[in-house]
Amino acid sequence: MQPQPAPTRSLPLAGATNFRDLGGYTGHGGRPVKWRRIFRSDHLAGLTAQDQALLAQLGVARAIDFRGQAESAAYAYALPGIAYHPLHIEPTVVQRALELQRTGRQLTAQDAVALMQDTYRGFVHDNAPRFAELFRLLLTHDTPTVFHCTAGKDRTGFAAALILLALGVPRDVVMHDYLLTNTLYRRPEGMASHAPEEVLAVLWRVQEEFLDAALHMVDNDFGGLQTYLVEVLGVDAAAQKELAGRYLQAAV
Repeated sequence: MQPQPAPTRSLPLAGATNFRDLGGYTGHGGRPVKWRRIFRSDHLAGLTAQDQALLAQLGVARAIDFRGQAESAAYAYALPGIAYHPLHIEPTVVQRALELQRTGRQLTAQDAVALMQDTYRGFVHDNAPRFAELFRLLLTHDTPTVFHCTAGKDRTGFAAALILLALGVPRDVVMHDYLLTNTLYRRPEGMASHAPEEVLAVLWRVQEEFLDAALHMVDNDFGGLQTYLVEVLGVDAAAQKELAGRYLQAAV
């Protein structure tokens, strides 16, 4: 009997370009992450009727939205049959870039990288309660879930990294998944900006240095992911075992 081909990681939606499955990566004990349980995406306000039909076909019944309050209000959505959970993480990069510009300084690509790294470090401490709530929701039941922010790359990228690392996926594989955004995500057209293109090219993409800034902070401030999961996110050994039971395939 021919083995079944693996499901596609990236799903072809007309109204979202960065919608993809976290399944298939090898986690604890050589057990793969289950396909079609956890999805990550850019925002869902532009989904077409056909897109919504595909989500229904996939069984997606829960959406977790990391956008800030103004972002989610500007591009609000309600999807039939999908429970909505806002976990607001306010964007800081644009505001801080504007503050720098007000001093009369011309932003460079290096400035943008530094701003992005600071943003990711902020995820680790300042926004930990939102990521703790993400795990609480995932542990409540394993209904197919999508989590997202605006571009599905930073807040969403850190969340995906935490989930995959908690499931035992190696860090280099987690980084590979994180960087897929650069292949998939399509920057919105026609957005007015006074920033130089070299700066926008940093802000609209992802780099290893961004996620590394957060993971290094987890290592340096907490002694590693395990302590961070337990002491900061409330995902203790029992919860980690439960998470693996829900989202990793059973051992053969």
